[in-house]
Amino acid sequence: MAATRRDFLKGTGALAVAAGTPALTVDAAAQKHSATSATQVHTAVLSDYVNVLQGTNSNPQFSRGNTLPIAAEPFGMAHWTLESRSGSPWMFSPMDQRIQGFRLTHQLSPWLSDYGFTTILPVTGEPDVRASARATSYRPDELVAHPYGFRMNLLRYCIDAELTPTCRGAVLRAASRLGDDVSLVIDVPEKGAEFQWDAASSTLRWKTSASAGGTPEGFATYYVLRGATGASFEQKALKSNATGRNNNGSVVGVLHLKAAKVEVAIAHSFISFEQAEHTLQEEVGSNGFDAVQAKTKAMWEEHLRAVVIHGASKEQMRTFYSCLYRTLLFPRIWHEIDADGKAVHMSPYTSKLTPGVMYADHGYWDVYRAWYPMMTLLYPERLGEILQSWVNAGTEGGWMPQFPCPGYRACMTGSLIDSLFGDAVVKDIPGFDREAAYQLLKKHATQVGDPEKGYGRRGSASYQRLGYVPNDEVEQACVESLDAHYGDFCIGQIAAKLGHSEDAAFFAKRSKNWRMMWDPQVKFFRGKNADGKWAPEFRQYQWGSPYVEGGAWQHRWSVPHEPEAMMNEAFGGKDTFVAELVKCVEQEPRFEVGVYHQEIHEMSEMAAVRFGQYAHSNQPSHHILWMFTVGGRPDLTQKWVRKVLNELYSPENFSGDEDTGSMAAWYVLASLGLYTLCPGKPEWMLGSPMWQKAEVRRGLKGSSFTVEAVGDPAAKPYRAALAVNGKAHAGDVIAHGDLVKASTLRFTVKA
Repeated sequence: MAATRRDFLKGTGALAVAAGTPALTVDAAAQKHSATSATQVHTAVLSDYVNVLQGTNSNPQFSRGNTLPIAAEPFGMAHWTLESRSGSPWMFSPMDQRIQGFRLTHQLSPWLSDYGFTTILPVTGEPDVRASARATSYRPDELVAHPYGFRMNLLRYCIDAELTPTCRGAVLRAASRLGDDVSLVIDVPEKGAEFQWDAASSTLRWKTSASAGGTPEGFATYYVLRGATGASFEQKALKSNATGRNNNGSVVGVLHLKAAKVEVAIAHSFISFEQAEHTLQEEVGSNGFDAVQAKTKAMWEEHLRAVVIHGASKEQMRTFYSCLYRTLLFPRIWHEIDADGKAVHMSPYTSKLTPGVMYADHGYWDVYRAWYPMMTLLYPERLGEILQSWVNAGTEGGWMPQFPCPGYRACMTGSLIDSLFGDAVVKDIPGFDREAAYQLLKKHATQVGDPEKGYGRRGSASYQRLGYVPNDEVEQACVESLDAHYGDFCIGQIAAKLGHSEDAAFFAKRSKNWRMMWDPQVKFFRGKNADGKWAPEFRQYQWGSPYVEGGAWQHRWSVPHEPEAMMNEAFGGKDTFVAELVKCVEQEPRFEVGVYHQEIHEMSEMAAVRFGQYAHSNQPSHHILWMFTVGGRPDLTQKWVRKVLNELYSPENFSGDEDTGSMAAWYVLASLGLYTLCPGKPEWMLGSPMWQKAEVRRGLKGSSFTVEAVGDPAAKPYRAALAVNGKAHAGDVIAHGDLVKASTLRFTVKA
C-alpha cells in the first residue's frame, strides 16, 4: 500500500490530539507577530524582511503552510522552534498566548512528526514541570523572531529570554527583571531517559531515542549543555494524575543556575556525548551570545543575497525573503565534524559511524519540481554536497531512499530522486559521484526493492513486465506509473550523459509508456488493471487512488518530459490542449472525497480559492500553468502565474503545505520569470519577471546576472521581448548553459 503523510498519524493518537485543538479561523495572530516589521522602512538587511511565522497559522483541517517558526543556520542540523502544544505534531500555533519552551526539533512535516527532540524553558521559582502547567503567557506583538534567533518576554516568570542557533546547537540567554534566580526546565520525550550532571564542570548531559519512524535500531540523540559555576540539578517527578496536557512519556529535569542573568550553550549529536562536547567547543567555544548571533545573522545575510530584488513593495519584499528563507532550511545537515576536522555521520541507514557527508529530511515528491532546480541556479555548491549525501545514503543502505526522514521512509509515490539527479547531471552540477548515483538509480528502476521499507518502486515487477503499474495490484497505480515513466526519462538522460548508450535507449523507450495510461475515450489518465482493461467507474472529480492527493484533473498533465507529444497525441493539438487548460483553471473547484471517505485538507484548500481544478495548494499542480506555453499561449502562463504570485502568497500564508521549500521555491523562480517545466532537461521556461530588477548570484562565491524589466512589471505582466546580453532571444525557453553564462536578461513587458 502506498503511504501518504497522514497515514503516519493513524493509530498513534497524534492526529486525534491535533484535530482536537482549536480551529485557526483568522490570520490576526500571525499578522500581529509581523506588525512591527510591517511599519519599518526598507532596509538593506534582508533578514529583517523574513517572517519566520509565515505558514504557521495552520491545523490538520486547513493548511496555510503547516510550517514552524524556525531559527537555525541555513540547512542547520538544529532547528529551534517555539512549543505551545506538547503532544501534538502541530506543536506551535500563533493563536496560542502561552509558550511551553524553546524546542529543538527535527520535524520535516507535522504529518510525519518528530524525532530526537527536547524542550527547554527558562523559569523562576518552583513551577509544576508538566508542559501545560509550566507554560507562560507572552505578548505575541512583542515577540522578536528572526532566522537567527528569538527574543521574548516570559510574562509569568518576568524573564527576558533569547535564543540564537548554531549549526548543531544554540546559546540561550535569560534575565529575570525582578532579580530572581533563573532555572531551566528541560523536557526529554522518552520514558527512562537519564540525565548526567557534572557539578565540577557545570555540564549536563542527556539523550533521547524518541522517534516517530525513519530511524534505525540503536538511534539516539545526545545533548550537552554547558552551564555556569555554582549551578545545581534535580530530576523532577511528574504528576501523572494531574489534569491538563501532560508530558506522557517524558523525563523532566531542572537546572538551577542560581543567578538572575544567565547564558548557557547547548549542542547535540547523533554520534555520542563526546562528539556533542566537541561540537559545543567548535561552534561556541568561549564566544558569548552576541558573537554567536552575529555569526549566524551574517550567514543568513550571505545566503539571502543570492537574489536581491528592486522595485518591490514592502509587502512583496517580506513575501519574497520569507519564501527564500524557507528554501534554506531543508534538507538538514546530518553529518558532524570530528576532532580531525573531517565530516562523519551516524548513518540513519545502518547505525554505523561512517565517514562523509549526510543530509536528512527531504520529501522528493514535494521538492523535485522547483526546489532542486532552484538550487542548480542559486546554490550549486551546496546542491552538489546534498546530492553526494544521497549517493552515500544509497551506498550505505544498498538502495536510494524514497523519502529520507531521516533514513528510509515509505511515503508518497514514485522514485522522484530520479528527477533531481537527472537535472543535476544534464546541468553539469559538480560535487557528487555521478556514476555511483546512476548505478543506484538504475538498480531501483530494474530490480525489485522493498517499497514498504522506503526503497524501490511500488509494483516494480509488473511495471517491468507490462510497462505500467496495475491498478488491481497497487494503490495509486496511475500516478506510480506516470512517476516511473518520468523517472525512466531522467535515468535515461543520465545514461546518455555518462555514455551508457544502450541503457539510455532502454530507459528512453520505457519513458514513452505514459501513452498506456491515457484513455482516449474520457481523455484523462486513469488506472489500468493487469489484464489491460481500464479500472471501472471513472469519475473525473473523485480524489484518491488511482491518484494521490488529487484526482484526474490534477494529474491530467503529468508528462513533463514529452509535453508536445501529450498535447498532440492525447489532446489532438494545441487548440484542444489550451481549451482544456482554460477549463481546468476556470471551472468550479469541484471534488468528490473518494477513497479518503472525508474531506482532506488539500480538498479544502483547493476549494477555498478561485482557481478551478488548479490546486496550487499541492505540488502535483505546480507545473500546469506552464503548459499553456507548450500550447503556444505563453501569455496565459504569464497571466495565471502572476495571479498565483499576487493572490496565493503573502508574508503570512501559503495556499497549502509548504513542504520543505517546495512552495517557496516556486515563488522565487516564478517571480524571476523562470521555471523548469521538466527537471532533467537543461533548460528553463521563460515567464515574465515580477521585479523591476533582480540581481541573481550563482552560488555563494559565483558570478551574478541581472534580470531587468523594461516597463512597469506590476502593471504589465506579459513578456513582449527578451534580450540576453543585449541580443534578442527568440522562443519561450533558455538553455541552462546560456543562463549561467548570461550577464543580463532584459525583459520588455507589456500590458
